[in-house]
Amino acid sequence: GFSLAAIGEREDPRDAFVSNRYTGLDDLPPGSVVGTSSLRRESQLRARFPHLHVQPLRGNVQTMLRKLDEDQYAAIILAAAGLKRLGLVDRIAALLTPEMSLPAVGQGALGIECRTDRPDLITLMKPLHHLDTAQCVEAERAMSRALGGSCQVPLGGFGQISQGVLRLRGFVASPDGTRMISSELSGDPESGELMGAQLASHLKDQGAEEILAALA
Repeated sequence: GFSLAAIGEREDPRDAFVSNRYTGLDDLPPGSVVGTSSLRRESQLRARFPHLHVQPLRGNVQTMLRKLDEDQYAAIILAAAGLKRLGLVDRIAALLTPEMSLPAVGQGALGIECRTDRPDLITLMKPLHHLDTAQCVEAERAMSRALGGSCQVPLGGFGQISQGVLRLRGFVASPDGTRMISSELSGDPESGELMGAQLASHLKDQGAEEILAALA
């Protein structure tokens, strides 16, 4: 009985490196403790920076920042969108490119849901709907659905539209980062959901299902 009436324009979809002492992941000395609440981030960190110690990070944003300030971590990784929306952009030491940390499906985008039997509300929401963002997010979500994605799965998906072409990237990894399968494709933004399903199929062909089965 509910529908997604609008998807607003996306805030910064990238992950943010937050630290009081270091300017980026490359600056962290071996053995540094990095905190994250995301298996997606953890798997990518472990794959690309095996000399770092990645540890769980729990709590709301303020609690996470307090733990950093108490020197429980050398750095923490959070969503840039959340920090910016909370007026905490000054805490961001660096922004991680999608090549370094592929964002989560839908990261930075806000969906507005309402009852399907309220066409008046759906009409009111139309000016808030951002087509490019919606097409990217729909493609990302289609990929995630096809892979059974959840917060317990190290999975990332990110779409970008440039000059009328949708570029969709995705990956599935083992939590320890020892196995990482990635793929991408490009196509018509209006075919985003189909592209998402196709990308998921490409990942499965490379062995994604084996990784996902091990997590069950």
